[in-house]
Amino acid sequence: MSTRVLITGATGFVAGQVIAELLEHGYAVRATVRDLGATGKRAHLIELAERTGGDLEFIQADLDRDDGWTAAVSGCTEVVHVASPFPATPPDNERELIDTAVEGTLRVLRACAAADMVRRVVLTSSTSAIAYGHAENALRTEADWTVVERSPAYPKSKTLAERAAWDFVGKLPAGDAFELVVINPGMVLGPVLSTATSTSHEPVRRLLARGMPGTIRVGWAPVDVRDLAVAHRLALETPAAAGNRYICAGEHLWMGEIARILAEEFGPRGFRVPTRQLPDWVVRAVAIFDKGIRLTLPMLGRTERFSVEKARRDLGWTTRPVRETVLDTAESLLQHGIVGAPTQRKTGSRPAAAPAARV
Repeated sequence: MSTRVLITGATGFVAGQVIAELLEHGYAVRATVRDLGATGKRAHLIELAERTGGDLEFIQADLDRDDGWTAAVSGCTEVVHVASPFPATPPDNERELIDTAVEGTLRVLRACAAADMVRRVVLTSSTSAIAYGHAENALRTEADWTVVERSPAYPKSKTLAERAAWDFVGKLPAGDAFELVVINPGMVLGPVLSTATSTSHEPVRRLLARGMPGTIRVGWAPVDVRDLAVAHRLALETPAAAGNRYICAGEHLWMGEIARILAEEFGPRGFRVPTRQLPDWVVRAVAIFDKGIRLTLPMLGRTERFSVEKARRDLGWTTRPVRETVLDTAESLLQHGIVGAPTQRKTGSRPAAAPAARV
């Protein structure tokens, strides 16, 4: 296959798996990185390309700068825009988070519109652009949108960035227009390809490392990153996907359920996974000092319910069992040394990490 696809945010958790999926299916991939000199951050991708014999090249481009995007898009017929900031703690300035998400998306789309070859863009959004700010926990579909006035910073950023993308494409002259497809994943779990993790790994990491004394009354609608990568490929390949949003998420899973899955598998291996649920007042007290816990406060008691019928019908998308996803996530955190063996770690310890990641 001679088609070259541009993937943004190559070293991110989701982008890495999308790159792997496309290489394995014969696509030539160009991937953006913020710093070409930081070769160590993409060593796992280079090794992946060598192992699969895939055609992978890198180019420097940053969501915060105009430089590099024209060259990045040049010669590509499809673009998958994955990169977006995903903070591990509540941002001090939500405007900076929102501006990076929105302006970064528009930089990519402007470059696509100016190029001659781009026929389709697949944008990675989130169920956070669908489910927040509503009064009830109703079943959500692609027709729903988050109410930004009643939402935390991250859902605001994802909602406004996706809205900006649809508005941009809708205003393009007919001769310059390209097709837009949006993927709206739930909480993304699954194995990491390197020591770089995503904010979405934190519940599994904290539970496995006993980085908290109990579970929190929060839950998510998880999706395996490998299944999500398949959804991105199908969004590129399915003609009827043009102009559509697709929810990619599973059934709601409470943190306590994740803890029990981990305890059953890893308890016999010496891991003391906490399964007792903490009262909400304790969580709020801990959140005063722990910014990572503070990020979960808007989600206390909140149930996420999504229909994935559209993705199944249009894309033929399927998912693996959530237990497999949770356990594979944990195993990869151990394999990459992100969580140490029980005799090698102090409670709650972890390697140093940046305060925010790009998914």
